[in-house]
Amino acid sequence: MARFIFITGGVVSSLGKGLMAASLAALLQARGYRVRIRKFDPYLNVDPGTMSPYQHGEVYVTDDGAETDLDLGHYERFTGVAARQSDNVTSGRIYQQIITKERRGDYLGATVQVVPHVTDAIKAFARAETDDLDFVLCEIGGTVGDIESLPFIEAIRQLRNEEGRENTLSVHVTLVPYIAAAGELKTKPTQHSVRELASLGVQPDILLCRCEKPLPEGERAKIAQFCNVRKEAVIPALDADSIYSVPVQYHGEGLDSEVLRAFGIHDAPDPDLSAWYDIMDRKQHPEGEVTIGVVGKYVSLPDAYKSLNEALVHGGMANRVKVNIRWLDAEMFERGDDLANELEPMHGILVPGGFGERGSEGKIESVRFARERNVPFFGICLGMQMACIEGARNTSGIEQASSTEFGPTSEPVVGLITEWMSAEGLQQRGANTDMGGTMRLGAYEAKLSPNSHVAAIYGANEISERHRHRYEVNGAYRDSLEKGGLVFSGMSPDGMLPEIVERPDHPWFIGVQFHPELKSKPFDPHPLFRGFIEAAVKQSRLV
Repeated sequence: MARFIFITGGVVSSLGKGLMAASLAALLQARGYRVRIRKFDPYLNVDPGTMSPYQHGEVYVTDDGAETDLDLGHYERFTGVAARQSDNVTSGRIYQQIITKERRGDYLGATVQVVPHVTDAIKAFARAETDDLDFVLCEIGGTVGDIESLPFIEAIRQLRNEEGRENTLSVHVTLVPYIAAAGELKTKPTQHSVRELASLGVQPDILLCRCEKPLPEGERAKIAQFCNVRKEAVIPALDADSIYSVPVQYHGEGLDSEVLRAFGIHDAPDPDLSAWYDIMDRKQHPEGEVTIGVVGKYVSLPDAYKSLNEALVHGGMANRVKVNIRWLDAEMFERGDDLANELEPMHGILVPGGFGERGSEGKIESVRFARERNVPFFGICLGMQMACIEGARNTSGIEQASSTEFGPTSEPVVGLITEWMSAEGLQQRGANTDMGGTMRLGAYEAKLSPNSHVAAIYGANEISERHRHRYEVNGAYRDSLEKGGLVFSGMSPDGMLPEIVERPDHPWFIGVQFHPELKSKPFDPHPLFRGFIEAAVKQSRLV
């Protein structure tokens, strides 16, 4: 029978509940337990798929095609457990399901209410697919006191009664701010936050206190006394030099031991943290460094490229080098900024995914620079499409090459995909279909050319990678592009959809239609990022 750990946050947002959940799950996993982490998001969007990255950061995509919160990326990277559609739910999705049932008459004329109908749906989500697990960690988005989160807090209260206190645990993440003028850490915000949560019927068992300075024993005892928890259950959580040192840091503060004690588990094996110590060593003691220029349109908010950022770090770990990321706004190359001056110091150039025309010409010019200067180039999703348009224009003589995503064009090298095969059968989309959930989403297989660069990198001729896009490179231009030196080295199993392009005459030039960053992990870096950073290391020795 699975035990449930509910994680809430108070005082302010962005305290790191997702990272805390991922770290705790990793620690329990290191002790031999089977874990899964779930995210409850109180906002009314059905999923984050239609939200701007500036609103909510990147959209993380699972193998089964769910567009989810970026915290699921932390969950996967820290545990290696593949996230599923059932691991993320929003208020919007809950209400959508309930209203659909109500319109069908499933409630047999009953008045549909938050309690019990909404809370029952939340509880059903928490309990689904948990029979083979030891621990289910459920993170509640937002902060305690938000109107949107009230049904979720009520559902937690009910679950704790129904499952029994011996099978449920409440962890509250809160802030202990340092007031420089007073020279003190202040516990009052934590006290108020716990009081708010308790007033809703949920008494936390463990407090994770985020603080800039070490938490004195006196303040720790004060928090325990006023918040009705054991002193040992007040866990300090200081800022870490790297997110990958957090599991070891939390273990040192006794977080996992206190969780097991609260569940009455006293014979758990010690955790095997050797993989985490190795990761920390690679991160903290690099043997060199490289600089990667990421040319995108959301570069003012790094969370928009969270998985990409981490995958580059993983590639650095694999090569024992520090990766310095320069976030470059693609639009500045359209305003006349000196492209060569900005890109010349880069040891590798990466053009990531994105949507819309803004910045596209700057990305195309970045591809051209990488091709002509023999700088390692990596194009992801839209980045691959820009590489194909650049090749069409400058090496295949198709001067008007463009994408129908940017408007009508006489040379649609990239166009809207209207039909494709998935595990569910033939998928069809039109230009005017809903935006949410209508892309090619999730894991799709691809076949690689046996003698290609990517086949050597993967060490395989068949791969499966995650997609999130609505437009595809037009296969009708394949011959023209290949005559210009851009080889289609990966295709969908039916040979219809281009998945990977590369330039054999270039030191490292690869574009992929999928998002390999979504499957990279610190203890298992994605082979494409490992190879890209390896190429960047070689480039650094040439300049």
